[in-house]
Amino acid sequence: MTDSPEPLPRLAPAEFAERLQQRAAAAGVPLDSGQALAFCHYRDLLLEWNARFNLTAITDDEGILMRHFVDALTVVPALDAALPNGGDVLDLGTGAGLPGIAIKIARPKLRVRLMDSTAKKLTFCAEVTTQLSLKGIGVMHARAEEAGLQADHRERYDAVVARAVAGLATLVEYMLPFVKVGGIAVAMKGSDAGAEARVARGAIEALGGDLVEVAPVSLPGLSDQRALILMRKVSATPHQFPRQGGKPRSQPLS
Repeated sequence: MTDSPEPLPRLAPAEFAERLQQRAAAAGVPLDSGQALAFCHYRDLLLEWNARFNLTAITDDEGILMRHFVDALTVVPALDAALPNGGDVLDLGTGAGLPGIAIKIARPKLRVRLMDSTAKKLTFCAEVTTQLSLKGIGVMHARAEEAGLQADHRERYDAVVARAVAGLATLVEYMLPFVKVGGIAVAMKGSDAGAEARVARGAIEALGGDLVEVAPVSLPGLSDQRALILMRKVSATPHQFPRQGGKPRSQPLS
């Protein structure tokens, strides 16, 4: 029988908050002390709930700080540019609330909806929003291919964001039906972003979108390649999309 590994020591809230402020500022998203401490509380809740719900494999402070929080914040400048007067943002496939909760902490005026098909993840997200006293944010338990056909959600959002959900050719069929004409979709991707965008260009256009940019993203201290794939909705998505029966995954548009 082997001993369980000792849990890694936690940074004190003030130290975690200070490090986060430094890294977030370097990524172009300055945070005030209150926002940084809110992220610290988020960290504590994530680790507490992770013991029961297996929300993340990343449990060390540096990993949470950079690979979860700062990574999630890299989408904020794109939202600032597209929504200078605020708006409605959908986080599709939010998981443990990223990037949606991070967006809400950093930009309180944005109205954010967190969508996921796994109820226990949304239970956690709802607890975080309650504990952090966040207003103008809610959760939605739904599958994208079903909710994207519903009048209450179809073409109702100024921006839709997604992080680590699916390949882009599949993902755009989930995302673009929710976006208003004139709004944006932002897919947060890794080193294959350029290749994914080239493959998915036809799908983007078929769904009423236009590929605007593949913008490289660098995180301070990390060598991982990341990028934001920015799309603008230029026309209504044809009524037959999103397709049902798992077709966006099994038969991606080309």
